[in-house]
Amino acid sequence: MVEIELKFQVEPARRAAVKRAVVGRAAGAQTIRLQARYFDTPDQRLAAAGLALRLRREGRNRWVQTLKGRGDGLMQRLEHEVVLPAGQPATLDLARHDGTPAGTALRAALGVDEGGLAERFATDIRRTRRSVRTRGSAGDSASVELAFDEGWILAREGERLRKLSVAEIEFELLDGTPQRLLALASSWVQRHGLWLDVRSKAERGHGLASGALPAAVTAQPILLGRRMTSVRALAAMVQASLAQVLPNLAVVAEATQALPEHVHQLRVGLRRLRTALREFGDGVEAVDAAWQPILAQAFAALGALRDREVGDQTVAAARAAARQTGVDLGPARATHCHTLAARDTAALRERTLHGVLLALIGLALTVEPAPGSAALIGVARKRLSRLHKRVAADAARFAALADDQRHSLRKRMKRLRYSLEFVAPLFPAKASTRYLALLKPAQDALGDYNDVVLAAAACVAATPHSVGDGFVLGWLSARRDALAAAAATRLKALCAAPKFWQA
Repeated sequence: MVEIELKFQVEPARRAAVKRAVVGRAAGAQTIRLQARYFDTPDQRLAAAGLALRLRREGRNRWVQTLKGRGDGLMQRLEHEVVLPAGQPATLDLARHDGTPAGTALRAALGVDEGGLAERFATDIRRTRRSVRTRGSAGDSASVELAFDEGWILAREGERLRKLSVAEIEFELLDGTPQRLLALASSWVQRHGLWLDVRSKAERGHGLASGALPAAVTAQPILLGRRMTSVRALAAMVQASLAQVLPNLAVVAEATQALPEHVHQLRVGLRRLRTALREFGDGVEAVDAAWQPILAQAFAALGALRDREVGDQTVAAARAAARQTGVDLGPARATHCHTLAARDTAALRERTLHGVLLALIGLALTVEPAPGSAALIGVARKRLSRLHKRVAADAARFAALADDQRHSLRKRMKRLRYSLEFVAPLFPAKASTRYLALLKPAQDALGDYNDVVLAAAACVAATPHSVGDGFVLGWLSARRDALAAAAATRLKALCAAPKFWQA
């Protein structure tokens, strides 16, 4: 009742080669038409609960009713399917899933009102599939089904038919270890330039039917214990970070319009992921130092998107201030176009990045601690003390720091914040909450300060200069000074806070 699979998007230029590779040279591949109808309530209760309910015709006359539920956000999902007897009408019957975990989730989502279910969208897919056996050097093996899907997701709005093209490949574990599934998928990523997409067809279909993108995924708390080893804790941190990174990355990677909140949450997830590896990955054999620069490259590409958006907003605020004082700045400079080209998000589809993400999923699956693993509580105390000490040292000489040094201080404060949020369950809740209540405003003040610095630099670099640039630069300079003073005050309060994590 749990499916373990990985799904990847296939770039248009590579689809023919991927299909040939799925077919392979030996006999056994088959192509089948899959036509499915997906159901939900008018208020989309199933979608909100992470459920997908469908009736699918496989081939000419085989009908299957399937219910899928939420999983771990990486490669596992609840699934229960029932093959309808030959000759039975292809109608929906919720009772087919009773007595299963997915069925229990379905009943909870619908509540007492089981009516109102109606078709929301449909899919028409041609699937080419083949099963393969893969073996590792350690003797482990797995049987995996390769399935290349081409076709459409279809949603009708009155007389209008909306269509979304599908070209993706799935790797489903039939038996064996998830590590072998990851290794096989990684080899295909490197060979064919695939990029990982954790969204299901149902999630994409709900978006097509509603005409809205899914909400950006935010960070969720992690449950850690004082006796947990640092290796197991790192696995939990990585899994939680990936659960934020992967769905946001899938949306942004194929976006054609700027999506500020998705970009922001993806950047937060990547920074949390990099913080977990940097602060808690020392001495963990599975951690590869080569991951950090690859993750940093993706983060930098997102930073460029974010800086354009924030720069425009900051300059707009300056011009609004001018209007309030009766100053006429003349016509506004053209802002950045919020339409994205493929090159703007190319770094998010790079095979090297997705190879790293697969390796990190493998790390997240770690269950048994490595021999001699240190207790998490000791590691946490050491890391928090080191980060706090470095923040305090920079805060003490804040007035003398250059802008790039203040930016480095801000990044260090983010690592301190995310590290503390990771291990907060190990310490008294009131103490950690009080400390974070001082840390967050100081970090935000430095963030606003950095935004003003970037906006001023962009304004100076712009040519030709407009009539209002002098006023804008003056406003930004005054704003910069005010934010620097606020940050200095907040940093002083933070550095005086009790270091509650110390034994």
